[in-house]
Amino acid sequence: MSDARHIDWVLLDPSRGQGARVGDLVSADAGGMPVYRLVGLGERNCVVSDPAGGGVREAPLSQFRWKIAS
Repeated sequence: MSDARHIDWVLLDPSRGQGARVGDLVSADAGGMPVYRLVGLGERNCVVSDPAGGGVREAPLSQFRWKIAS
């Protein structure tokens, strides 16, 4: 993954059409690390994988506030 300072981040805001989708790269902080790939979505929880090889885990979707702009 490229340097996080050179990534365009978008605030996750479903009311403005900026919701999360499977395949998105997300983070708790814009420009922050770690970055995770969404591999599953529920109403309140999601399943994320660590692209750096840290495995797969379930987490509250509210934990992730930013996604990488496509």
